[in-house]
Amino acid sequence: MVDFRRWILALAVLALFAGLASAQNDPLSCATNVTSVPQLRAEGLTEQTGDIKFTCTGGNPVAAGAPVPSVNISIFLNTNVTSRLFSTAPNVSEALLLIDEPGGPGVAPIPGFGIAAPQSVCPTPTTGCAEVAGPIPGTEVNAAPAGQTTAGFNVFQGIVNPDGIHPNLVTFFGIPVLPPASPGLSRIFRITNIRANATIFGLVNVGTINATISVSQPTAFPITNANPLVGFVLSGLSATPATTTPATFSACLGGTAAGTVTTTLTFRELFGTAFKTRVDPTTNAVNAQAVPTNQNIPGQGFNSESGFVIPVPSGGTAGLADFGTRLKATFHGLPTGATLTVSLTNTDVAGVNQGTAALVTSETVSDGTNGTDELATSGLITADAAGNATAVWEIITTFPNALETLTFSAVTVFPANTQTVVTTPVTVNLSFAPTTATTTLIPRFIDSSSAAGVPILNVNVCRTILLYPFVTDATGSGFDTGIAIANTSADPFNTAPQSGTCTLSWFGAATATASNPVSTQTTPTILSGNEFTMILSNTPALANFTGYMIAACNFQYAHGFAFISDLGARNFAMGYLALVLPDPATNPSGRVASPGAQAAAGSGESVSQ
Repeated sequence: MVDFRRWILALAVLALFAGLASAQNDPLSCATNVTSVPQLRAEGLTEQTGDIKFTCTGGNPVAAGAPVPSVNISIFLNTNVTSRLFSTAPNVSEALLLIDEPGGPGVAPIPGFGIAAPQSVCPTPTTGCAEVAGPIPGTEVNAAPAGQTTAGFNVFQGIVNPDGIHPNLVTFFGIPVLPPASPGLSRIFRITNIRANATIFGLVNVGTINATISVSQPTAFPITNANPLVGFVLSGLSATPATTTPATFSACLGGTAAGTVTTTLTFRELFGTAFKTRVDPTTNAVNAQAVPTNQNIPGQGFNSESGFVIPVPSGGTAGLADFGTRLKATFHGLPTGATLTVSLTNTDVAGVNQGTAALVTSETVSDGTNGTDELATSGLITADAAGNATAVWEIITTFPNALETLTFSAVTVFPANTQTVVTTPVTVNLSFAPTTATTTLIPRFIDSSSAAGVPILNVNVCRTILLYPFVTDATGSGFDTGIAIANTSADPFNTAPQSGTCTLSWFGAATATASNPVSTQTTPTILSGNEFTMILSNTPALANFTGYMIAACNFQYAHGFAFISDLGARNFAMGYLALVLPDPATNPSGRVASPGAQAAAGSGESVSQ
């Protein structure tokens, strides 16, 4: 019986060692997955792709003090990698590889290691950091100085375009791969903060960002899926003025109530996470956009422009965006002297599940360290000499589970300017921001608006077109013509005074084409309540002229009279009122304006109904 029991015990011990040997000899295997594939904006140049996670099990143990095998891990995307660079030679980036989720939640299997280890960035990203197996099985420590007992480096920076010919490549060099060896244990390698240019599909509604993973020593780090999907690309923004019919005003009426135009600008989110704050805020306060304190947990999802945030030895902070999503309105063709005032925040902040955006001083200014340095204190926007002006708002609160629509007001006030020549309408382009060519800013976007913009305001030129259908200086026959143009903006009806010059174009038998007058003259400025007069025979350029004349006067209330007679008006004389023609600038269809339409457009003055 004793011998039988000894055999049973020996067999049990043999089975135990056989089981341990079998477990230790299982080949290392690393399962590859992207736990959450994000939606990326088709307008975005720096979109955050999903984290690539490797969960490794099995493998043979490494003896304490022995070197830990290392590999280079390369990630190829089907588009350019646009992660922030901290140096350009080489391209050390914010893309990170984390080992064993340092700083993550949960209970560490081995105290001081794994998730319990402090986040420690390898200072030599171009070569990696050599490590040796620690005194505790399943741990690793830095190779130098020898004899260390604390955890080794567990954060490694990626090098973008390491060979100078693959901008779609990021490589992590010298990554130590210590097999977990013990049954039931695993090691996790996480790649995060890879940003991608998602504009390669254009502004369509579907596309994917795919990764191809390459390992320098596949047997030392065998992966199960070398081609994970890391992002779905969708259009993120629909933006238009609230009305598609532009307002029409006259430059003559500026400075009055009619010279004030309010335009509502609407930005619609096309999927729930298209609008993002700079960081994942702990509160909805504006200053919650400062440097974050809660975005350094591996695998934690953040609906923000920033990713996994950690200071790096190469300078700066990996993962930290410069600002939240910004929305831009660019105005073109504002009249000379016009002022533009926009709302400081969106006008619908009281809505349910409705985020907030605040006006910033420019599209490229950073949020700084307190999250308020960039905010504008006034909505007054100054146009440049060409009539262009830009307003930019930044998302400061958002609801990822709702499709948000943010609206802003833009009030244009233009002064009376009878000399203004307006040939195109005021337009606006709406897009994400910034759309700058500066490649150091995150996030960045392309301008998704149409090149022509959306017309929001027509400012008609302030002028009157007068036709004198017959004038003559037939000196040989003894006839002459006198011309008078009156500026009747001085009247008993409280009309605002206007003044301006008139351009006189003379068309006659010698005219080669309709646009080629025989002669032109510009009158002196005709003040309100005054008249300009002339006699053809006193103008040498009109000697022996017979034809018609068109006067384009840069004020609204011009009226004309012509008097034709023989010399001294002894035998023949006649007079007529000049016709007020519809202005082609306000009536492109020609001289068929409906009664009152010309005056309503602010050009000329209707004298018949």
